Amino acid sequence: MESKKALPILFATMFLVMVGFGIIIPVMPFYAEEIGASPTQLGLLMAVYSVMQLIFAPMWGRISDRIGRKPIIMIGIFGLALSFFLTAIATSLSMLFIARVVGGFFSSANMPTVMAYVADITTDEDRGKGMGLIGASVGLGFIFGPAIGGIFSQSSLSTPFYLAGFSSLITFFLVLFVLQESMTPEQRNNQSRKRLPLRDAMKGPVSILFFLQLFVSLSLSGLEATFAYFAYAKAGLGSVELGYIFMIMGFAGALVQGGLVGRLTKKYGEGPVIQIGIAISALGFFLILFINSFTTAAIFLTIFGIGNGFIRPSVSSLLTKKAKTGYGSTTGLLSSFDSLGRIIGPPLGGIFFSIAVGLPYIFGIILSAFAFLLYVVYKSKAKEAEPGLS
Repeated sequence: MESKKALPILFATMFLVMVGFGIIIPVMPFYAEEIGASPTQLGLLMAVYSVMQLIFAPMWGRISDRIGRKPIIMIGIFGLALSFFLTAIATSLSMLFIARVVGGFFSSANMPTVMAYVADITTDEDRGKGMGLIGASVGLGFIFGPAIGGIFSQSSLSTPFYLAGFSSLITFFLVLFVLQESMTPEQRNNQSRKRLPLRDAMKGPVSILFFLQLFVSLSLSGLEATFAYFAYAKAGLGSVELGYIFMIMGFAGALVQGGLVGRLTKKYGEGPVIQIGIAISALGFFLILFINSFTTAAIFLTIFGIGNGFIRPSVSSLLTKKAKTGYGSTTGLLSSFDSLGRIIGPPLGGIFFSIAVGLPYIFGIILSAFAFLLYVVYKSKAKEAEPGLS
Protein backbone atom coordinates (compact mmCIF):
# COMPACT_ATOMS: atom_id res chain seq x y z
CA MET A 1 0.00 0.00 0.00
CA GLU A 2 1.35 3.43 -0.93
CA SER A 3 2.53 5.49 2.03
CA LYS A 4 0.45 8.53 0.94
CA LYS A 5 -2.72 6.44 1.30
CA ALA A 6 -1.72 4.33 4.29
CA LEU A 7 -0.21 6.96 6.61
CA PRO A 8 -3.46 8.94 7.09
CA ILE A 9 -5.29 5.67 7.86
CA LEU A 10 -2.60 4.67 10.38
CA PHE A 11 -2.75 8.17 11.87
CA ALA A 12 -6.53 7.85 12.32
CA THR A 13 -6.15 4.31 13.70
CA MET A 14 -3.66 5.23 16.42
CA PHE A 15 -5.51 8.46 17.20
CA LEU A 16 -8.75 6.55 17.84
CA VAL A 17 -6.92 3.83 19.82
CA MET A 18 -5.29 6.44 22.06
CA VAL A 19 -8.54 8.42 22.45
CA GLY A 20 -10.12 5.19 23.69
CA PHE A 21 -7.19 4.64 26.06
CA GLY A 22 -7.17 8.27 27.20
CA ILE A 23 -10.90 8.29 27.95
CA ILE A 24 -10.40 6.02 30.97
CA ILE A 25 -7.42 7.89 32.49
CA PRO A 26 -9.34 10.43 34.62
CA VAL A 27 -11.99 7.84 35.58
CA MET A 28 -10.04 4.70 36.50
CA PRO A 29 -8.94 5.78 40.02
CA PHE A 30 -12.54 6.62 41.06
CA TYR A 31 -13.98 3.55 39.32
CA ALA A 32 -11.50 1.21 41.00
CA GLU A 33 -12.11 2.90 44.37
CA GLU A 34 -15.88 2.44 43.93
CA ILE A 35 -15.33 -1.31 43.38
CA GLY A 36 -13.17 -1.46 46.51
CA ALA A 37 -9.54 -0.98 45.44
CA SER A 38 -7.05 0.49 47.88
CA PRO A 39 -4.40 2.98 46.67
CA THR A 40 -1.87 0.12 46.52
CA GLN A 41 -4.25 -2.04 44.50
CA LEU A 42 -4.91 0.88 42.15
CA GLY A 43 -1.16 1.16 41.59
CA LEU A 44 -1.02 -2.55 40.80
CA LEU A 45 -3.96 -2.18 38.39
CA MET A 46 -2.07 0.49 36.49
CA ALA A 47 1.24 -1.40 36.63
CA VAL A 48 -0.10 -4.77 35.42
CA TYR A 49 -1.08 -3.16 32.10
CA SER A 50 2.51 -2.00 31.48
CA VAL A 51 3.92 -5.34 32.65
CA MET A 52 1.85 -7.17 30.04
CA GLN A 53 3.10 -4.75 27.37
CA LEU A 54 6.68 -5.29 28.53
CA ILE A 55 6.34 -9.07 28.18
CA PHE A 56 4.25 -9.41 25.03
CA ALA A 57 5.12 -6.49 22.70
CA PRO A 58 8.14 -8.34 21.23
CA MET A 59 5.99 -11.44 20.66
CA TRP A 60 3.36 -9.53 18.69
CA GLY A 61 6.05 -7.79 16.67
CA ARG A 62 7.61 -11.09 15.68
CA ILE A 63 4.25 -12.61 14.76
CA SER A 64 3.52 -9.60 12.54
CA ASP A 65 6.81 -10.26 10.72
CA ARG A 66 5.54 -13.76 9.91
CA ILE A 67 1.83 -13.36 9.15
CA GLY A 68 1.53 -9.67 8.26
CA ARG A 69 0.73 -6.37 9.97
CA LYS A 70 -3.01 -6.01 9.37
CA PRO A 71 -4.17 -9.16 11.22
CA ILE A 72 -2.12 -8.26 14.30
CA ILE A 73 -3.35 -4.65 14.34
CA MET A 74 -6.94 -5.97 14.15
CA ILE A 75 -6.36 -8.51 16.93
CA GLY A 76 -4.82 -5.81 19.13
CA ILE A 77 -7.67 -3.36 18.63
CA PHE A 78 -10.44 -5.97 19.06
CA GLY A 79 -8.80 -7.24 22.26
CA LEU A 80 -8.54 -3.68 23.55
CA ALA A 81 -12.27 -3.16 22.90
CA LEU A 82 -13.00 -6.39 24.79
CA SER A 83 -10.96 -5.19 27.77
CA PHE A 84 -12.88 -1.90 27.93
CA PHE A 85 -16.24 -3.71 27.93
CA LEU A 86 -14.98 -6.13 30.60
CA THR A 87 -13.95 -3.16 32.72
CA ALA A 88 -17.37 -1.53 32.25
CA ILE A 89 -19.22 -4.59 33.58
CA ALA A 90 -16.71 -5.42 36.33
CA THR A 91 -18.34 -5.94 39.69
CA SER A 92 -15.28 -7.07 41.64
CA LEU A 93 -11.58 -6.27 41.93
CA SER A 94 -10.63 -9.62 40.39
CA MET A 95 -12.74 -8.86 37.29
CA LEU A 96 -11.04 -5.47 37.04
CA PHE A 97 -7.60 -7.11 37.17
CA ILE A 98 -8.63 -9.61 34.48
CA ALA A 99 -9.80 -6.75 32.26
CA ARG A 100 -6.49 -4.91 32.73
CA VAL A 101 -4.48 -8.05 31.96
CA VAL A 102 -6.53 -8.63 28.79
CA GLY A 103 -6.07 -4.98 27.80
CA GLY A 104 -2.33 -4.98 28.37
CA PHE A 105 -1.89 -8.27 26.50
CA PHE A 106 -3.77 -7.21 23.38
CA SER A 107 -2.85 -3.51 23.32
CA SER A 108 0.83 -4.45 23.28
CA ALA A 109 0.25 -5.50 19.66
CA ASN A 110 -0.77 -2.06 18.43
CA MET A 111 2.20 0.31 18.67
CA PRO A 112 5.02 -2.03 17.52
CA THR A 113 2.96 -3.38 14.61
CA VAL A 114 1.87 0.08 13.44
CA MET A 115 5.49 1.28 13.60
CA ALA A 116 6.59 -1.81 11.67
CA TYR A 117 3.89 -1.03 9.08
CA VAL A 118 5.32 2.50 8.73
CA ALA A 119 8.79 1.02 8.24
CA ASP A 120 7.38 -1.29 5.54
CA ILE A 121 5.89 1.52 3.46
CA THR A 122 8.43 4.34 3.85
CA THR A 123 11.83 4.92 2.29
CA ASP A 124 14.83 5.51 4.53
CA GLU A 125 14.69 9.27 3.99
CA ASP A 126 10.95 9.49 4.79
CA ARG A 127 11.04 7.04 7.74
CA GLY A 128 11.38 9.78 10.36
CA LYS A 129 8.37 11.63 8.93
CA GLY A 130 6.23 8.48 9.11
CA MET A 131 7.26 7.68 12.68
CA GLY A 132 6.67 11.30 13.65
CA LEU A 133 3.10 11.22 12.31
CA ILE A 134 2.34 8.15 14.42
CA GLY A 135 3.82 9.88 17.45
CA ALA A 136 1.65 12.93 16.75
CA SER A 137 -1.50 10.79 16.52
CA VAL A 138 -0.69 9.21 19.89
CA GLY A 139 -0.13 12.63 21.46
CA LEU A 140 -3.37 14.07 20.11
CA GLY A 141 -5.30 10.99 21.27
CA PHE A 142 -3.96 11.53 24.79
CA ILE A 143 -5.13 15.16 24.65
CA PHE A 144 -8.72 14.52 23.55
CA GLY A 145 -9.28 11.18 25.33
CA PRO A 146 -9.07 12.37 28.97
CA ALA A 147 -11.23 15.43 28.18
CA ILE A 148 -13.94 13.21 26.68
CA GLY A 149 -13.68 10.77 29.60
CA GLY A 150 -14.05 13.56 32.13
CA ILE A 151 -17.17 14.92 30.42
CA PHE A 152 -18.97 11.58 30.04
CA SER A 153 -18.07 10.34 33.53
CA GLN A 154 -20.57 12.83 34.98
CA SER A 155 -23.52 10.55 34.08
CA SER A 156 -21.90 7.30 35.24
CA LEU A 157 -18.36 6.13 35.95
CA SER A 158 -18.86 3.13 33.64
CA THR A 159 -19.94 5.26 30.65
CA PRO A 160 -16.37 6.21 29.57
CA PHE A 161 -15.42 2.51 29.41
CA TYR A 162 -18.36 1.72 27.12
CA LEU A 163 -17.41 4.76 25.04
CA ALA A 164 -13.77 3.58 24.83
CA GLY A 165 -14.96 0.12 23.79
CA PHE A 166 -17.14 1.47 20.99
CA SER A 167 -14.31 3.79 19.86
CA SER A 168 -12.05 0.73 19.59
CA LEU A 169 -14.70 -1.21 17.64
CA ILE A 170 -15.04 1.66 15.16
CA THR A 171 -11.25 1.60 14.76
CA PHE A 172 -11.35 -2.18 14.23
CA PHE A 173 -13.78 -1.80 11.31
CA LEU A 174 -11.73 1.08 9.88
CA VAL A 175 -8.70 -1.20 9.73
CA LEU A 176 -10.74 -4.16 8.45
CA PHE A 177 -12.29 -2.34 5.50
CA VAL A 178 -9.83 0.43 4.62
CA LEU A 179 -6.28 -0.58 5.54
CA GLN A 180 -4.41 -2.87 3.16
CA GLU A 181 -1.65 -5.29 4.17
CA SER A 182 1.82 -3.75 3.87
CA MET A 183 3.74 -7.02 3.38
CA THR A 184 3.54 -9.23 0.29
CA PRO A 185 3.40 -13.04 0.74
CA GLU A 186 7.00 -13.16 -0.51
CA GLN A 187 8.12 -10.68 2.15
CA ARG A 188 6.40 -12.71 4.88
CA ASN A 189 8.04 -15.90 3.64
CA ASN A 190 11.43 -14.18 3.59
CA GLN A 191 10.92 -12.97 7.15
CA SER A 192 10.06 -16.51 8.26
CA ARG A 193 13.13 -17.99 6.54
CA LYS A 194 15.61 -15.47 7.92
CA ARG A 195 13.98 -15.35 11.36
CA LEU A 196 16.63 -14.73 14.00
CA PRO A 197 16.44 -15.16 17.77
CA LEU A 198 15.21 -12.02 19.53
CA ARG A 199 18.53 -11.70 21.30
CA ASP A 200 20.13 -10.95 17.92
CA ALA A 201 18.33 -7.60 17.94
CA MET A 202 20.40 -6.75 21.02
CA LYS A 203 23.73 -7.52 19.39
CA GLY A 204 26.10 -4.86 18.17
CA PRO A 205 25.91 -1.05 18.44
CA VAL A 206 22.16 -0.96 17.78
CA SER A 207 21.48 -2.40 21.26
CA ILE A 208 22.61 0.93 22.74
CA LEU A 209 19.58 2.65 21.22
CA PHE A 210 17.19 0.45 23.22
CA PHE A 211 18.82 1.58 26.47
CA LEU A 212 18.76 5.18 25.31
CA GLN A 213 14.98 4.88 24.91
CA LEU A 214 14.75 3.24 28.36
CA PHE A 215 16.43 6.26 29.99
CA VAL A 216 14.15 8.66 28.10
CA SER A 217 11.05 6.68 29.15
CA LEU A 218 12.25 6.53 32.77
CA SER A 219 12.69 10.30 32.97
CA LEU A 220 9.35 11.02 31.26
CA SER A 221 7.29 8.66 33.43
CA GLY A 222 8.99 9.96 36.58
CA LEU A 223 7.93 13.48 35.63
CA GLU A 224 4.36 12.43 34.79
CA ALA A 225 3.99 10.70 38.18
CA THR A 226 5.18 13.65 40.28
CA PHE A 227 4.49 16.87 38.37
CA ALA A 228 1.02 17.39 39.85
CA TYR A 229 2.45 17.37 43.39
CA PHE A 230 5.40 19.51 42.36
CA ALA A 231 3.24 22.12 40.57
CA TYR A 232 0.96 22.36 43.61
CA ALA A 233 3.90 22.74 46.01
CA LYS A 234 5.69 25.35 43.87
CA ALA A 235 2.82 27.33 42.33
CA GLY A 236 -0.42 26.16 43.99
CA LEU A 237 -1.75 24.71 40.71
CA GLY A 238 -4.77 22.41 40.84
CA SER A 239 -6.17 19.71 38.56
CA VAL A 240 -7.90 22.13 36.15
CA GLU A 241 -4.72 24.15 35.56
CA LEU A 242 -2.70 20.95 35.16
CA GLY A 243 -5.17 19.69 32.57
CA TYR A 244 -4.61 22.82 30.49
CA ILE A 245 -0.82 22.62 30.94
CA PHE A 246 -0.64 19.01 29.75
CA MET A 247 -2.95 19.88 26.86
CA ILE A 248 -0.63 22.70 25.75
CA MET A 249 2.39 20.40 26.07
CA GLY A 250 0.60 17.67 24.13
CA PHE A 251 -0.30 19.96 21.23
CA ALA A 252 3.26 21.29 21.04
CA GLY A 253 4.70 17.76 21.04
CA ALA A 254 2.22 16.62 18.39
CA LEU A 255 3.09 19.59 16.14
CA VAL A 256 6.80 18.79 16.45
CA GLN A 257 6.31 15.09 15.69
CA GLY A 258 3.80 15.66 12.91
CA GLY A 259 5.82 18.24 11.00
CA LEU A 260 9.28 19.13 12.23
CA VAL A 261 10.73 15.68 12.95
CA GLY A 262 10.25 14.47 9.38
CA ARG A 263 11.88 17.55 7.87
CA LEU A 264 14.84 17.52 10.23
CA THR A 265 15.55 13.78 9.95
CA LYS A 266 15.34 14.02 6.17
CA LYS A 267 17.82 16.91 6.12
CA TYR A 268 20.24 15.99 8.92
CA GLY A 269 19.54 12.34 9.78
CA GLU A 270 18.09 10.82 12.94
CA GLY A 271 21.23 11.13 15.09
CA PRO A 272 21.40 14.93 15.32
CA VAL A 273 17.62 15.10 15.89
CA ILE A 274 17.90 12.62 18.79
CA GLN A 275 20.69 14.71 20.32
CA ILE A 276 18.73 17.95 19.89
CA GLY A 277 15.70 16.31 21.52
CA ILE A 278 17.70 15.08 24.51
CA ALA A 279 19.32 18.50 24.99
CA ILE A 280 15.95 20.33 24.87
CA SER A 281 14.43 17.77 27.30
CA ALA A 282 17.30 18.33 29.74
CA LEU A 283 16.77 22.10 29.47
CA GLY A 284 13.07 21.55 30.17
CA PHE A 285 13.86 19.51 33.29
CA PHE A 286 16.16 22.29 34.51
CA LEU A 287 13.62 25.06 33.89
CA ILE A 288 10.82 23.09 35.60
CA LEU A 289 12.74 23.48 38.87
CA PHE A 290 11.97 27.23 38.71
CA ILE A 291 8.22 27.25 37.99
CA ASN A 292 6.26 29.75 40.09
CA SER A 293 3.02 30.28 38.15
CA PHE A 294 0.66 28.77 35.58
CA THR A 295 2.52 30.58 32.77
CA THR A 296 6.01 29.40 33.72
CA ALA A 297 4.72 25.84 34.31
CA ALA A 298 3.07 25.78 30.86
CA ILE A 299 6.12 27.21 29.07
CA PHE A 300 8.74 25.07 30.82
CA LEU A 301 6.78 21.82 30.57
CA THR A 302 6.11 22.53 26.89
CA ILE A 303 9.86 22.99 26.29
CA PHE A 304 10.36 19.55 27.83
CA GLY A 305 7.53 18.10 25.73
CA ILE A 306 8.98 19.49 22.50
CA GLY A 307 12.35 17.91 23.27
CA ASN A 308 10.74 14.59 24.10
CA GLY A 309 8.74 14.75 20.87
CA PHE A 310 11.95 14.72 18.85
CA ILE A 311 13.33 11.55 20.42
CA ARG A 312 10.97 8.56 20.12
CA PRO A 313 10.13 8.79 16.39
CA SER A 314 13.80 9.40 15.55
CA VAL A 315 14.94 6.41 17.62
CA SER A 316 12.23 4.23 16.01
CA SER A 317 13.29 5.37 12.54
CA LEU A 318 16.99 4.77 13.16
CA LEU A 319 16.40 1.34 14.73
CA THR A 320 14.33 0.05 11.81
CA LYS A 321 17.09 1.15 9.45
CA LYS A 322 19.93 -0.50 11.38
CA ALA A 323 18.43 -3.59 13.07
CA LYS A 324 19.20 -7.03 11.65
CA THR A 325 15.88 -8.62 12.70
CA GLY A 326 12.46 -7.90 11.15
CA TYR A 327 10.80 -4.54 11.66
CA GLY A 328 8.14 -6.04 13.93
CA SER A 329 10.70 -7.72 16.18
CA THR A 330 12.65 -4.47 16.42
CA THR A 331 9.71 -2.19 17.19
CA GLY A 332 8.27 -4.77 19.60
CA LEU A 333 11.51 -4.82 21.57
CA LEU A 334 11.61 -1.01 21.57
CA SER A 335 8.05 -0.93 22.98
CA SER A 336 9.15 -3.39 25.63
CA PHE A 337 11.99 -1.11 26.78
CA ASP A 338 9.56 1.82 26.75
CA SER A 339 7.16 -0.14 28.98
CA LEU A 340 9.99 -1.07 31.36
CA GLY A 341 10.72 2.63 31.82
CA ARG A 342 7.03 3.31 32.49
CA ILE A 343 6.96 0.57 35.14
CA ILE A 344 10.09 1.69 37.00
CA GLY A 345 9.79 5.45 36.48
CA PRO A 346 6.68 6.36 38.56
CA PRO A 347 7.68 4.63 41.84
CA LEU A 348 11.27 5.86 41.42
CA GLY A 349 10.02 9.40 40.83
CA GLY A 350 7.82 9.10 43.91
CA ILE A 351 10.73 7.99 46.06
CA PHE A 352 12.90 10.88 44.85
CA PHE A 353 10.05 13.36 45.38
CA SER A 354 9.63 12.18 48.98
CA ILE A 355 13.33 12.94 49.57
CA ALA A 356 13.28 16.37 47.92
CA VAL A 357 10.55 17.88 45.73
CA GLY A 358 12.93 18.82 42.89
CA LEU A 359 14.93 15.58 42.92
CA PRO A 360 12.92 13.76 40.16
CA TYR A 361 13.80 16.56 37.72
CA ILE A 362 17.46 16.69 38.72
CA PHE A 363 17.46 12.92 38.14
CA GLY A 364 15.81 13.62 34.77
CA ILE A 365 18.71 15.89 33.83
CA ILE A 366 21.18 13.16 34.81
CA LEU A 367 19.27 10.54 32.79
CA SER A 368 19.22 12.92 29.81
CA ALA A 369 22.99 13.32 30.07
CA PHE A 370 23.39 9.52 30.12
CA ALA A 371 21.11 9.20 27.10
CA PHE A 372 23.15 11.83 25.23
CA LEU A 373 26.37 9.98 26.06
CA LEU A 374 24.81 6.68 24.96
CA TYR A 375 24.16 8.14 21.51
CA VAL A 376 27.78 9.35 21.31
CA VAL A 377 28.92 5.80 22.18
CA TYR A 378 26.49 4.32 19.63
CA LYS A 379 27.77 6.62 16.89
CA SER A 380 31.38 5.74 17.67
CA LYS A 381 30.74 1.98 17.67
CA ALA A 382 28.54 2.19 14.56
CA LYS A 383 31.36 3.97 12.71
CA GLU A 384 33.71 1.13 13.62
CA ALA A 385 31.16 -1.46 12.43
CA GLU A 386 30.17 0.52 9.33
CA PRO A 387 33.03 2.68 8.03
CA GLY A 388 31.74 5.82 6.38
CA LEU A 389 28.75 6.28 8.69
CA SER A 390 28.10 10.00 9.18
